[in-house]
Amino acid sequence: MKNPNVFEQIAHKAMNFTGTTAAFIGSVCLILVWVITGPIFDFSDTWQLVINTGTTIVTFLMVFLIQRAQNKDSKALHLKLDELICALENASNKLIDIEEGTEEDLNKLAKHYSKLSTLEEREEQKEEELEEIKAAKEQVQQSLQDELNTEARESHDEQESRN
Repeated sequence: MKNPNVFEQIAHKAMNFTGTTAAFIGSVCLILVWVITGPIFDFSDTWQLVINTGTTIVTFLMVFLIQRAQNKDSKALHLKLDELICALENASNKLIDIEEGTEEDLNKLAKHYSKLSTLEEREEQKEEELEEIKAAKEQVQQSLQDELNTEARESHDEQESRN
């Protein structure tokens, strides 16, 4: 892996820091300092403007940091899934890079896999029904065999009692 550029290093550190407890505590402390200084500045417009401007700037920058993190995670996840698809023998290679497809392409594939799922469920149900039928058939055959054995024994016992 190549070394990240300065922006990437700063963005990565900022991403990691903003999700920490320390960042939350720091934010709470900053707000408390702002609230405590309110009476000192007579709750002036400038005092209010400081927090409004600060939060607006932080929010603006966080949108880009969050989007960057989301894009990076999404790309890494897609690469891992692509690797798994390539590794599976019966997997469809059509799905590799599907995220580059149009919304229509994704909808078509979703319908295709929905139909496939429904068919597989029906196949499983049929297999279960077939197993139940086989079990019932074996039970009937066993019952018939038991009945024949009982009749044969009774017939044999009858013949012996005649002799």
